Amino acid sequence: MLDTQTADNVVPPTDTTTSSPQKNGKFTPEVRKGLLGLGLGNALEWYDWMVFGLLSAFIGPNFFPNTDPLSATLNALAVFAVGFAFRPLGGILLGTLADRIGRRRVMLLSIMLMAGTTLIIAVTPSYATIGPAAGIILVVCRILQGISTGIEAPLSTSHAVELAPEGREGYVAGIMSFYVNIGILLASLISFLCSLVLGGAAMSEWGWRVPFIIGALFGFVVLYLRRSLPETLKQEEMATNTPRAVWKGVRKHWLSVLAIIFVVGAAQAYNYAWNVGLPSAARSGFKEDPTAVFALTTILGVVLVIGSWVIGKLADGRAMSKWFLITRILAIPSVFLMLMYVQPGIGGFAAVLLGGSIVLVLNMTLYNVVSSSLMPKNIRGTGVALGYGIGVALFGGTASYMLVWFQSLNITWVFPVYVAVLSILSIVFYLAARRSNGIFVGK
Repeated sequence: MLDTQTADNVVPPTDTTTSSPQKNGKFTPEVRKGLLGLGLGNALEWYDWMVFGLLSAFIGPNFFPNTDPLSATLNALAVFAVGFAFRPLGGILLGTLADRIGRRRVMLLSIMLMAGTTLIIAVTPSYATIGPAAGIILVVCRILQGISTGIEAPLSTSHAVELAPEGREGYVAGIMSFYVNIGILLASLISFLCSLVLGGAAMSEWGWRVPFIIGALFGFVVLYLRRSLPETLKQEEMATNTPRAVWKGVRKHWLSVLAIIFVVGAAQAYNYAWNVGLPSAARSGFKEDPTAVFALTTILGVVLVIGSWVIGKLADGRAMSKWFLITRILAIPSVFLMLMYVQPGIGGFAAVLLGGSIVLVLNMTLYNVVSSSLMPKNIRGTGVALGYGIGVALFGGTASYMLVWFQSLNITWVFPVYVAVLSILSIVFYLAARRSNGIFVGK
């Protein structure tokens, strides 16, 4: 249901300083251009993030002592998780700023941080050249990227929801997820092509840097496109949104923040297990051919791209709550598919990776818009970013590491149980928050 006491927080602004998206339920050219800039920023975030995870088996030996391939890979995945640990800080700092000075400026800042740090990772000398400084530079870059992405995904989705006509939240979920999956697909595709063209030896030595250079160049293109983003907060809203007022509102909606943590965390644990954990386990633990692994993750990317577009069309104009509950319930049994991959064999890897892809795309298409629906507009930047950052840090960023670690201990079964419990908790807290505070976007 829509909370009528806060309905004014849902209607897009119509003064001369902001966009006017509603036009008989259709998207104006200004809004379509804004969605493009927001969507491509999401694509960049996921491209950079997934490239690091996919290439962790190559990155680890280049930035850390190369005494053992598995240990070096785990070191790289630990740095991967460090970036997630700083996402809540990004949500707190940049989310509050977004509710105070507007969405557009913060969206520009997040892209500048991501593009710059990606370029630094690409050109940093290896451990063999500069010693421990290589690992330190890598960690610092991942911290800055964690702060950046702590706001990118939640705020860009909230921004898109605020730009779109009322009732088109399903379409927004589909289009934003489409761009996210384009980023994931490009990460897999470019990693695959680099591995295919350069070969394993060159990839280990220097070829892994090429996807990072491409990501940095992509970031500067997105920065240019975002210069014309419409602002969705009115001047008077910014004036009254003092940090004290924003955090008072967040504390009032603490149950919604808790729900967002688990709504996001369960989806991201599933996602990173499939997109990073399983491929890393295949290459490092089971010594699968990297080119074959990248080929299969590329196919997974195609499934996610097409699936998100289809689901967005199906959900457009329909109740998001019901769609979310159904897709999250389906995630509980499907995550146990990973138990099929317990020994070397590219066929088993393919069956698990692609078998779980349908439920994965169902969950990844909707979770960000569902999270945005739980917070009123005036505190949405802070509240959603805080819940998103904590959820991703606690459950998403650690998922790939946990999966590889459990596999090394021969207790792989623990991981799907863990994700299933997270999925159940996300349903419980979502229903509790919806009953207590209502929802502010969609039905």
